[in-house]
Amino acid sequence: MTDYGHELLFGTFLTPTAQRPEQVVALAQLAEQAELDLATFQDHPYQPAFLDTWTLMSYLAAATSRIRLSANVLNLPLRQPVVVARSAASLDLLSGGRVELGIGAGGFWDAIEASGGRRLTPGQSVDALEEAIRIIREVWDAEQRGGIRVAGDYYRVMGAKRGPAPAHDIGIWVGAYKPRMLRLIGRVADGSLPSLPYLSRGPAELVDINAYIDEGAAAAGRDPRSVRRLLNIAGRFTNTASGLLDGPADQWAEDLAGLALDHGISGFILMGDDPSTIQRFGQEVAPAVRELVAAERSGPGTNKKPGDDEPGREVIEAGAPSAFATTPPPATRLTEHRLWDESERPVRPPTPAGQVYSERARTVGGHLIEVHDHLREELTQIRDLIDQVKRGAASVSRARAALNEMTLRQNNWTLGAYCASYCTMLTQHHGIEDGSIFPHLRRSDPALVPVIDRLQQEHVVIHEVVEAVDRALVDLVRAADDGHPAPEDFDGIQNAVDVLTDTLLSHLSYEEQQIVEPIARHGFFPGQV
Repeated sequence: MTDYGHELLFGTFLTPTAQRPEQVVALAQLAEQAELDLATFQDHPYQPAFLDTWTLMSYLAAATSRIRLSANVLNLPLRQPVVVARSAASLDLLSGGRVELGIGAGGFWDAIEASGGRRLTPGQSVDALEEAIRIIREVWDAEQRGGIRVAGDYYRVMGAKRGPAPAHDIGIWVGAYKPRMLRLIGRVADGSLPSLPYLSRGPAELVDINAYIDEGAAAAGRDPRSVRRLLNIAGRFTNTASGLLDGPADQWAEDLAGLALDHGISGFILMGDDPSTIQRFGQEVAPAVRELVAAERSGPGTNKKPGDDEPGREVIEAGAPSAFATTPPPATRLTEHRLWDESERPVRPPTPAGQVYSERARTVGGHLIEVHDHLREELTQIRDLIDQVKRGAASVSRARAALNEMTLRQNNWTLGAYCASYCTMLTQHHGIEDGSIFPHLRRSDPALVPVIDRLQQEHVVIHEVVEAVDRALVDLVRAADDGHPAPEDFDGIQNAVDVLTDTLLSHLSYEEQQIVEPIARHGFFPGQV
């Protein structure tokens, strides 16, 4: 668990599109109305489809009153450090201390060179950024006597005047992923600003990112806790949970609280320009995350090790009943189809004697059950929709006057859209397990390998069953196109969904019985519990 203790910040990462400048302004104002802390903007000066980021921020400083503004991140190779420092300090003074400085070393070198910038190698760009940060801090240090003199390999400042000083201590946040740049952040910057979608190993990669930053800070004699960890995030609000930041607002809150408490992230910046998503993020998610993190930070488990005698912990003796209410398999089956032999399923080893769970570990373990419950609810709704379509067959020729009434074709289309959404969500859920959770459990507990192998085999089978549902659904739509569908036209889709029901419910029960408790012990990814 790595919580650096910073106050939480929430913001937006907006596209500074030049085609709809009024939309960018409106979204920044919406972010302020939604009580978000930051509005940030990508900076690509060589991109004619984008507004100039500094000009946009200056305009927005006058069009807003509370929200902070930052580039995400500023393109250093096309902006001189002295000018950057004075621009940031000036806007900070004019806005009442509402500017932060997200900055990057550059990356699109063909476009940078085409626009008059200097092409650098990755290593050179790191060195140039470190020189630039030194110059920026020298400009802001207006109380220091004498001019600025930095004879760097990439920037030479020979006697420039200092000032103005900004209205507040502007944070220098660096977008970075590689070890050398991350150590630089630890040495000289105030924060890191990577993007979650660019992390190849997902949240697990934050462990390494933090380690490199901490290493750089320690080598420079700095307290690693002084470096803020921010993260650009992307997600989708849905009614059912199907993965990290893909579900209802309360799941988003739990996911982000986990990133804050387990990986020290204290700034969450939402990538995207959808107004409703921005509003929900600010009004529903951010307050809930703050509440969850505050409760954990002030709770009895703060800074205690697993096994400490404290409220909210439970010792599970070997052979004792499970601490988690896993779901039993269905007592009856809808079909005679058996796509696997359940008697051949391997089982996990017993829970270790004296196993201790924190309240958070129990929550992590129970999260898989919650996801499965959403899948079961969706499956029930699919079955209900099929019954509705059947009952509506007799009224296929009747025109509906009310907006919420549907013809048989519309009912078929609704069923198809719902099945498509559900099948996609199910596939994503299994993809997350196969690509992230399972490898972590394999490494954490080799005795689970036979169980995990079997679960992954069953995922392949379920994928094939879902494909069969889709094919049966296409056949039903074709029957509706050809005229009034007969009752037997529903046999294919009904049988396919019955097979999916038997197969999926059996699998979900088996999966819960075998890996919910190990997930509580080991977490979904390294360092989570």
